[in-house]
Amino acid sequence: MKQILMAEPNISEGRNLEIVEQIVDAVRNTPGVTLVDYSSDPDHNRSVITFIGEPEDVLAGAKALALKAFELIDMRRHSGEHPRQGAVDVCAFIPIRNVTKDQAVEISRRFGKFVGQQGVPVYYYEDAATRPERKSLPKIRKGEYEALPEKLADPAWAPDEGPAVFNPQSGALVTGSRFPLIAFNANLNTTDLKIAQNIAKAVRHISGGFRYVRAMGFALEDKGMVQVSMNLINYTKTPLHRVLETIRSEAARYGVSVVETEIIGPLPLDALQEVVRFYLQTHDFEIGQIVETALLDA
Repeated sequence: MKQILMAEPNISEGRNLEIVEQIVDAVRNTPGVTLVDYSSDPDHNRSVITFIGEPEDVLAGAKALALKAFELIDMRRHSGEHPRQGAVDVCAFIPIRNVTKDQAVEISRRFGKFVGQQGVPVYYYEDAATRPERKSLPKIRKGEYEALPEKLADPAWAPDEGPAVFNPQSGALVTGSRFPLIAFNANLNTTDLKIAQNIAKAVRHISGGFRYVRAMGFALEDKGMVQVSMNLINYTKTPLHRVLETIRSEAARYGVSVVETEIIGPLPLDALQEVVRFYLQTHDFEIGQIVETALLDA
């Protein structure tokens, strides 16, 4: 049976769309790979690119993307709201169909070895982590690009691949395999950044919120709003609607509201099952009721 693996690299460029297109073209031009989605955010100065295919083809696409990103992105000139430490900041490999977690980890480590050979320090995270303290992306990325010279000089932070030497142009890269996460943002009709930061603190796990939510507050200067930017790292245990309703409740305390939300990149179809059940009050709704799912099965 056909195997399908998904790669979701995040690159540190979201303003120069000519550069983004050249990097995305590296994926488009890889045989056997299907580009699913890509989006750029100028405030975050970051783009998320998603593609699928057979594992070997996806690995080839990730290598091509990395080489082009290392050529075109210079971290010495990068600034943006989103935490980052490298030109290709993170590249996750996600099993979709007939691919085991172990196979996805193997692909991620082959990719990491390739990147290390290009002179870029690499750290493995999530299912590919080589030690417990490196499982979490935020822990690996603490201090961001600016902290890399000091971090790489510390034996405790020697990279898993590549030289323990600061690469000023490309920074460092994090890769591994993980459960499909949902990148979800809620934009508020205020310019008060403190409100977004307080709400992020209320919903994120590290400060007492939901177990499977990571969140930060950002200013969206182009839109004249602030944003609660989140990763829902396990939508089966912390569903999307529950997080959104909590944000709405917290926002109401400050007299503001959610004016729009964003889903960055693709998300699993069954993540929407609980959303439909909650908002339409169709408690017995099943994804199989959607006509198009029959086409997927076929």
